[in-house]
Amino acid sequence: MSDATTHLLLPYILAAQAQKHVTHNEALRILDGLVQLSVLDRNLTAPPGSPADGDRYIVGSGATGDWAGWDLNVALWTDGAWLRLPPRTGWRAWVEDDGLLLVYDGAGWVGTTPDVLQNLALLGIGTTADASNPFSAKLNAALWTAKTAAEGGTGDLFYTMNKEAAGDDLGLTLQTGFVTKALVGLFGSDRFRLAVSADGSTFFDGLSVDNANGIVDQPRLPRFKAYTNYDNYVGIGTWTKIGLNNTDYNDQGAFDATNNRFVAPVDGTYLFGATLMYKVNASTTARMRGRLVLNGTTEIRGSLGEISATHVSLATAIWLQTVVSLTAGDTVELQGYFRVADGYFAADHTSFWGCKIG
Repeated sequence: MSDATTHLLLPYILAAQAQKHVTHNEALRILDGLVQLSVLDRNLTAPPGSPADGDRYIVGSGATGDWAGWDLNVALWTDGAWLRLPPRTGWRAWVEDDGLLLVYDGAGWVGTTPDVLQNLALLGIGTTADASNPFSAKLNAALWTAKTAAEGGTGDLFYTMNKEAAGDDLGLTLQTGFVTKALVGLFGSDRFRLAVSADGSTFFDGLSVDNANGIVDQPRLPRFKAYTNYDNYVGIGTWTKIGLNNTDYNDQGAFDATNNRFVAPVDGTYLFGATLMYKVNASTTARMRGRLVLNGTTEIRGSLGEISATHVSLATAIWLQTVVSLTAGDTVELQGYFRVADGYFAADHTSFWGCKIG
């Protein structure tokens, strides 16, 4: 029969043993040192100068002094002496100065953080994961960096996201106060979209890329083409706004057909163009002019055009084109002018168009 337990080597009280309390107390000291094991340090190779009763250490390799030959053992200071506790496979120890939990694997003390995590149902970092968000993280910064060639990697880094079918959604949700303000990804199709929202309910596509051909579109880009469905009479010597009361298209409603003018919805650079088709009144000798005007008063530089000499009714035309920087709320209108003789700007063939380009 052994005189000590198998795992912790606690001494047995033997039959007819004298001073049984000595053996009993020795076993208690060993239990007190090992149960809920927490050591102060794991790197010291020599005993500290003034240990306190109950201090415990994992002895470092190459130990000297009272710890000589105790490498990787647990050293317990008790009753004024060092007690050696040889570790067994599976022992766990909390290292206080490192804030690290170690386990003895039979050859050394190793960290308990696993090298591989597989098939976890929930993972929360700094917060609690749940069924709706099985992976959740609450932090102020995150880093993904490529494994270098020197480390056995390729130096590349790909972050892959996959959805089951084209009709499913795949993307990034960007929120403020948990209200969605932007979506980036593939939503309801394989067409790439960037959409924004003010309230998290109504979304507007700011950018769309057709995955079949790579064509980029800005679905919310202000753009229009307006025309007049009646002949606009213009007298001699007076700049007159052309009544453009219809549109072929008017994205975002930026052209105001009631007031015959474009109203900039946002700051930016805009491209405008116009066609003024001449129609005779009494004489074809009129000198015809056209221009684009900012806020009803200022001629936009580069937009003025003129044709002199005898015109051919419903065949002579002026084409205007210019770029201008606008502030939200600025207006642009098309004006016509005749010298020498009056005339008309013809229905259906007189038009004004524009779009935001930057």
